[in-house]
Amino acid sequence: MQAQQEKDYTQKFELSLWKKLLHYAPRYVKHLIALAVFMAVSALIDVAFPLMTSYAIDRLIAGNADAPLHVMGHVVEGLARLLGVTNMTAFIIVYALLVCCSVATIYAFLHQGSVIEVGICYEIRSLGFRKLQELPFSFYDRMPVGYLMSRMTSDVQRLAETIGWSLLDLFWGAVMLIMCSVTMLTINWRLGLAVMAVLPPLGVISVWFERRILTAWRSVRKTNSRITGAFNEGIMGAKTTKTLVREEMNSEEFNEMTGEMHAASVRAASLNALYLPIVIALGSLATAWALWRGGMLTLKGLMTLGVVQVFVNYTVQFFEPVRNIASTFSELQAAQAAAERVITLLETEPDIVDTPDVIAAFGDSFHPRRENWPELKGRIDFEHVDFKYRDGEKVLSDFNLHVNAGETVALVGPTGAGKSTVVNLICRFYEPTAGVIRIDGVDYRRRSQLWLQSNLGYVLQEPRLFSGTVRDNIRYGKPDATDAEIEQAARLVNADAFIRCMEKGYDTDVGEGGSRLSTGEKQLISFARAILADPRIFILDEATSSVDTETEAVIQQAISKVLAGRTSFIIAHRLSTVRSADRILVIEDGVIKESGTHQQLLRLKGSYYRLYMSQFEEERTRKLLSEA
Repeated sequence: MQAQQEKDYTQKFELSLWKKLLHYAPRYVKHLIALAVFMAVSALIDVAFPLMTSYAIDRLIAGNADAPLHVMGHVVEGLARLLGVTNMTAFIIVYALLVCCSVATIYAFLHQGSVIEVGICYEIRSLGFRKLQELPFSFYDRMPVGYLMSRMTSDVQRLAETIGWSLLDLFWGAVMLIMCSVTMLTINWRLGLAVMAVLPPLGVISVWFERRILTAWRSVRKTNSRITGAFNEGIMGAKTTKTLVREEMNSEEFNEMTGEMHAASVRAASLNALYLPIVIALGSLATAWALWRGGMLTLKGLMTLGVVQVFVNYTVQFFEPVRNIASTFSELQAAQAAAERVITLLETEPDIVDTPDVIAAFGDSFHPRRENWPELKGRIDFEHVDFKYRDGEKVLSDFNLHVNAGETVALVGPTGAGKSTVVNLICRFYEPTAGVIRIDGVDYRRRSQLWLQSNLGYVLQEPRLFSGTVRDNIRYGKPDATDAEIEQAARLVNADAFIRCMEKGYDTDVGEGGSRLSTGEKQLISFARAILADPRIFILDEATSSVDTETEAVIQQAISKVLAGRTSFIIAHRLSTVRSADRILVIEDGVIKESGTHQQLLRLKGSYYRLYMSQFEEERTRKLLSEA
């Protein structure tokens, strides 16, 4: 399995990226503000507790009336005078209030964090799903399903957890750090500066680790996408894997990818494991310094025991938020790799977009203005059309074609000749790189994509059904269809008989992807689904190539009824499917080599004649062998 490479991102932490994420979930900004307020209050309370302890040691226990009175001491003694109680009673009251406030703020910020995590996860996944609906076929040509699944599941979950909880620690740590610094400098600025002297080397160390941790986590997220893609391919291609006996080889390839992710994860974890102990060691040195220096000042009578206790507590508390900020920063670096990938998806611009004038007149995919839609009759013109896929060779060159409304045109030719490209251009899944395609005489870029695609019926070689009942799958393209309309569509394509023979008829569950049905049954249901919306343009892309001869005959009968009065395009390798077409085009190397009815092309004895006679001989040989 060849892994697709993702783009590489910037090599530094970007705050603007996180601002963009909040832009995609604006209604949770107020919750983040509330979270910041609750965390700030919680930090202030945490700063107040050591001051309360200092007051108790110096004034209530030691009875030192000359001990310095800090802010919480003023609060206690002020309350005592106000209530006419002792300082001890006032102390108990203030301490109890602080504990209650601490409990309340903890509950509040935990609640806000949960709301933010769940809400942002919901918002970003909703936006991502909507974006995936808007993006054209060309995007899915180059982006594996596994990569998209990884973005919308693990990456989004990682972001939601980071914004909801890691930022919580960041708010608390920042306020705690500021308040501890201010209080230490107020009590003894020399000792305070000595304690904070470790911050510059800590900053240098943080920058060094930041780049390496971020690089490691980017590697983890990219490899995780490849693993998700391998899971998807392994599940979807299980039959092919077994028939080709590739189990061992696939396991080896998968183990190689998981080994890469393991190595990158260990590297990231090792850097984290080394970074945090360094922060803790620096904090411990500062605490030891404060304890030693404060003890010396106490012995000299220059500082009270309560003040030493405050400094020791604040030194410990000072480096706890530093450690939290360091840890949070590591989390943000790890999550930035996920943020980059999610933002890239949300900001992906479709290759095909309607102009503002078209959107104003006809609406977009989510807000159609159907009252302004002109009726589509079905005349289609290619005028000097060129087309090439992105980073690919030219497929069509100066392609010209005129199709009358209601005409059935068959496209035949070798694989890679450009047949599917022609119909994909008609559907506007892609747009010409040069030239014009007109529908009913108007450049189809002057109409909305939804207008055109609402008038399309498309039946693929491999029919795609969805989990649910037969009725649900037929109704998929027209949610407001009645049961009578669904059954009428099924009768029209000769599907009603086999559906009614099922255990629950139209309410029979088809299984994941239609796994409980045969290929022919799935194909007939997809025919019914396509015809239910009464499309003006109908496309059959190798619709009978994967079914048996008997089912093909049933589908042929359905085709003759379904295509009546519609502009239709049939791509087929089995020429028995196209004999009744109004016109057959033989396409080779992106140009029309031959054009005419079945009989006209046979009389030419050109490419179509040789292709037809070759298939005729193959079918006759198979028939003779079968009879033998």
